[in-house]
Amino acid sequence: MAKILIIDDDPDIRDFLTRTLEHAGHEVQEAANGAIGISQCCATPPDLLITDMMMPEQNGLDVITTIKHDWPHVKIIAISGGSRELHYMYLIAAMDMHADLTLTKPFGQAEILKAVEALLPTVVT
Repeated sequence: MAKILIIDDDPDIRDFLTRTLEHAGHEVQEAANGAIGISQCCATPPDLLITDMMMPEQNGLDVITTIKHDWPHVKIIAISGGSRELHYMYLIAAMDMHADLTLTKPFGQAEILKAVEALLPTVVT
């Protein structure tokens, strides 16, 4: 079981991810924007972070930069579903900022579980 933090301003995405990951046996926390998510990391760093790229307060690039600087062991999955060209640019930038994986919205349960499982063998819990 891993501690996973989901940062996304869309409550439907957070709910989908939370239900999927809790059903798989993970402990999940949620944050509605990057500022809240970073604050939660200060209190309890997760093993794995799933962050949207386009959000109010602090966007996904800000989140990835801060998390990788302060908690380099935290694995990160960057997700985006904005306009076709824009979300690709954000996801490429996320990989440049050392996100471990990227996913394009919409994605299904199998896809997110496969991504999480790919990172869990390297997560120390």
